[in-house]
Amino acid sequence: MRTLPVLLTVALVLAGCSTSTPEKPNPGMAPRGTTMTTAKPTRQDLTNRVSLTGKVAIDPVFGIVAPVAGQIRYLDVKAPEKTPTKPTKVATIGKTSIEVPAGAIFSGRLVDDKATVTAGMPIVSAKHVGYGIVAEITGDQAYKLSDALSSVQAQIKNGPGPFPCTALGTIAALPAGTIPDPPVDPNQQPQQQPGANLPQPPGPPQPPAGQDRKPGQQPSTATGMRLVCTPAADVKLINGAEATVEVVTETAANVLVVPVEAVAGAQGKGKVDVLASAGTRQTKDVELGLTDGKVVQVKSGLTGDETLAVPGPNLPPGPDNGGGGKGGMLGGPSK
Repeated sequence: MRTLPVLLTVALVLAGCSTSTPEKPNPGMAPRGTTMTTAKPTRQDLTNRVSLTGKVAIDPVFGIVAPVAGQIRYLDVKAPEKTPTKPTKVATIGKTSIEVPAGAIFSGRLVDDKATVTAGMPIVSAKHVGYGIVAEITGDQAYKLSDALSSVQAQIKNGPGPFPCTALGTIAALPAGTIPDPPVDPNQQPQQQPGANLPQPPGPPQPPAGQDRKPGQQPSTATGMRLVCTPAADVKLINGAEATVEVVTETAANVLVVPVEAVAGAQGKGKVDVLASAGTRQTKDVELGLTDGKVVQVKSGLTGDETLAVPGPNLPPGPDNGGGGKGGMLGGPSK
């Protein structure tokens, strides 16, 4: 019979298909903890920059903070007849005067009169007269920008720039500013008009108290965290035009830096892996400073002679609960 060789051939083919081969590792992936390369600390000048997206706006509102702690006493500020060319005194904290800068109009009290305030707390809102650039700020950006608004550059999309832009006030979010009603003279008696006691026909609805003011006396609305800056007078601005605002928060000269890939962490405290002569790793704590996104300053923890493993330390892998159980760097770039 000829069926026997055919069956034997089929059996051999099936046996060959069932033979398992050892699984090869993915050639594009290295085992966790493998040192891909090394890096040594170096020294260089470092500048920390924060880039913001903004727009040109007319009469932007900004906040003025308390320069000292103490009890605030507001003054009665009259609406100006024209744009002030000198600073306007609006409050005092002890012997310290609080002034709205020239070119801006007092726009509201941000706390109650006689309130106790802390240094750096927004207490007055003001309205810049004319064009300004307004950039909204997120919470994480606010901490990077805090107390660092002295150096600001702006670029108008498809327009002029980069050019210096003078920051106004604070970046803190502002509550709605209020302006009290003008004080009433107790010695002034209302004049009686003929027929004043007779019933009068209903007239047009009256505005709420405190709202019948001139345009310069309108209370300010609440704002989120924002940076307001003004360029030189010769820079042409168009309302609503998009802009990029770059803030230099800090600079440092000849500081010790390492690649960001070698560090676990981004700000404050971090960790690095120092390679010994035998190739073993020793994880060390470091204090971090400025970063430009490529390198990060190491304030303490390294002498500068070490050889660091890249990538830096990883979190140990967690249990595999369907998510792959992959660890990641502590605040550093993902690998």
